[in-house]
Amino acid sequence: MTSFLALLPGHVLDDAKRPLFLLLSGFIATFLVARLNTRLTRRHGRSHLRIGSVVTPGGLHVHHAVFGVIAMVVSGTLAFALRSGSPWLELMALAFGSGAALTLDEFALILHLEDVYWAGEGRKSIDAIILSVTFMTLLITGLLPATFNSLGDHITLSRWVLVMLILSGVLFVVVCYLKGKLFVGTVGIFVPPVAFVGAVRLGKPGSPWARWRYGARPAKLERARRRDEGFHQLWERRKNRLWDVIGGKPHHVLSSRDGAQRSHDALLSGGAAEDPGGPRV
Repeated sequence: MTSFLALLPGHVLDDAKRPLFLLLSGFIATFLVARLNTRLTRRHGRSHLRIGSVVTPGGLHVHHAVFGVIAMVVSGTLAFALRSGSPWLELMALAFGSGAALTLDEFALILHLEDVYWAGEGRKSIDAIILSVTFMTLLITGLLPATFNSLGDHITLSRWVLVMLILSGVLFVVVCYLKGKLFVGTVGIFVPPVAFVGAVRLGKPGSPWARWRYGARPAKLERARRRDEGFHQLWERRKNRLWDVIGGKPHHVLSSRDGAQRSHDALLSGGAAEDPGGPRV
């Protein structure tokens, strides 16, 4: 462990970056253990890690995202309330990272309000994990200036010009997210030219931007669809194969999405929900 830490750049383990590094370490380690546990359970019916499912006496399966939320709430609250120094700050960062990993490992379940862990939609959890790791890694590597004053060592700009540059960068990142380019937007937080390129290019056809801006312009929507199809053929399938290596290949096929939506609407209206897929175990 000591030899590994010695290989890291000095600024990663300084007092300012050490909690963030431990947060990232806890995040990655917890995600790997959680995924390994679920994959072993799926293959063998039980996990050799001896981390079993938590089931209440009434038969309710408690997903590990619940423990993740609890860990984040407790560690986050203590970090604000105690304002303690080392080593407690590092321990709370480690706990928060572990809780975040447990929660985002089931991000797709939270998003769909349905158990899609081993369905194709479950890959959204891997998307969330990769985006989070990218975000934290870029923070640690120091691509984002620690303070605005640090920019003065490299360039001389008026305060207003600096503010305009920051606001324009934020705008480009928001546009990237609205266009459905989550990874590009996240990298663009730290590398503004990436956000600019993503913002000026066409959005994905199913994105909020496409619904707002391309609805009255069918030619532009068709261009976006063709480009997205080309991207899907070239990169999306490769990304899915990589995601399957990381998180496991989906094997569960969901019931009709329309039926699920009718069931959800019935619950919201107070009526009886029809289960289009029949009883679940």
